[in-house]
Amino acid sequence: MPIMDTVKAILQDNLDIDPATVNADSTFESLGIDSLDMVELICDLEERCNVDLGEPENIDTVGQLVAYVESL
Repeated sequence: MPIMDTVKAILQDNLDIDPATVNADSTFESLGIDSLDMVELICDLEERCNVDLGEPENIDTVGQLVAYVESL
């Protein structure tokens, strides 16, 4: 499953965010994702993609997060 689809699925499962409203330019702020939600998103993403994201910095959009995961 592409990383973008995985992120959308996690956001839908955890925060009831409609995947149709999420795109690469969506900021986490515009989606109503706070720092605690972000930690949960990172943990779920690590588990589903079997990667260790560490503590990513300067990631403000879904597209930046997807690119970061793909670069690992």
